[in-house]
Amino acid sequence: MVRLLPLFLVLLIGCYRGSPSEDPPIHLNPNMDNQPKYKAQAESEFFEDGAAMRMPVAGTLAMGDLRADQAYYLGKNADGSAVTKAPVEITLDLLKRGQERYNIYCAPCHDRTGAGQGIVTKKGFLPPPSFHLDRLREAPDGHLYDVITNGIRNMPPYNHQVQVHDRWAIVAYVRALQRSQNARISDIPEEMINQLK
Repeated sequence: MVRLLPLFLVLLIGCYRGSPSEDPPIHLNPNMDNQPKYKAQAESEFFEDGAAMRMPVAGTLAMGDLRADQAYYLGKNADGSAVTKAPVEITLDLLKRGQERYNIYCAPCHDRTGAGQGIVTKKGFLPPPSFHLDRLREAPDGHLYDVITNGIRNMPPYNHQVQVHDRWAIVAYVRALQRSQNARISDIPEEMINQLK
C-alpha cells in the first residue's frame, strides 16, 4: 500500500493539471506571444486615414499570381485578340481530362455531344447554341477559353470552379466533339478506310 502512494499522488497531480483556472498561463519564454499589434479593421492614430489596414503597394502580386503568359492565362495575344490555337500540347490525357471536366461543368447545358440540348433545357432554361454551328467551329480557341472564364449571355463564368489548365482541356475536348460530329471521309486515314470496306 505504501508503494502505491507515490503512484497515486502522481496520478492525482496529472489529473489536476488540466483543470480550468482563472489565472493566466505561465509563459517561461513568451517570445512574441504578447506583442503590440493592430487587429484587422482597427483604428489607428499613426496613419493619416485612421485605418490600421494598409492597401498593398500598386502592382503588388501575391506569390504564385504572376501570370506573365497572357496567351495561357487570358487566351489573348499581346494585341488583345483571341489566340487561334490553344497554348497547350494536345495529348490523350488532356482530352480525357477535358472530357471529365466537360461532363461535370458543361454537359448539363450543352449535353454530352455539344448540341445544346442538356438537362437544364428540359427545365425551362434557354438552350445554349450548338458547338457544331459554323460560327463556333471557326471561332478561335481563345474565344472558347474566354467564354469558359468570363461567361457570355446566360452562361455564368467558371473561372472560380475550373482551373486554367482544365479550361484549356475543355477547349481541346470541345474541338474533338466538333470534329467527331462534322467529320469528312478525308479525315480518316487510308489504312482505316480500307478496314471499313
